[in-house]
Amino acid sequence: MPEQTLVVTRRMHAPVEQVWEVLTDLSTLSRRLRGVKSVQIMTSGPYAVGTRWRETRTFFGRSATEEMWVRSNDPLRRTVIESGQQPVHYRTVWQLTEGEGTQLTMTFTGTSPDGGLAALLTRVLGPVGLRATRKALERDFDDIEAAAAALSSV
Repeated sequence: MPEQTLVVTRRMHAPVEQVWEVLTDLSTLSRRLRGVKSVQIMTSGPYAVGTRWRETRTFFGRSATEEMWVRSNDPLRRTVIESGQQPVHYRTVWQLTEGEGTQLTMTFTGTSPDGGLAALLTRVLGPVGLRATRKALERDFDDIEAAAAALSSV
């Protein structure tokens, strides 16, 4: 299976609790992250394994909506989110480590099945897509850090 992985890490000057809140409070995600246009929460209750939502983002000048779900969750430490069906499956792992603020690491992986148009596009457009995705993710990190810092002043 062709696979593309991207890892972004940043030390944030906010406590892990505040960074976690920004990442997992789905009801405020579209107000906190510029790249997220809307979020439709599909399950009730707190953020936990099985939580599902539809997230609409603008990417390459187009809006796209993905259904996402929490695959695993270790509050304040790590959460794994999956999305997408065929032809591409996405997995996002958020890892939080305490110490002089919070070190936030995000590992984003896109996997497409062997053969077919999706695999060809992954091989041909992979580097371009990865650069654009990295830029979007770094902007998300800017927004996460700003939102977490704003929670300190509330």
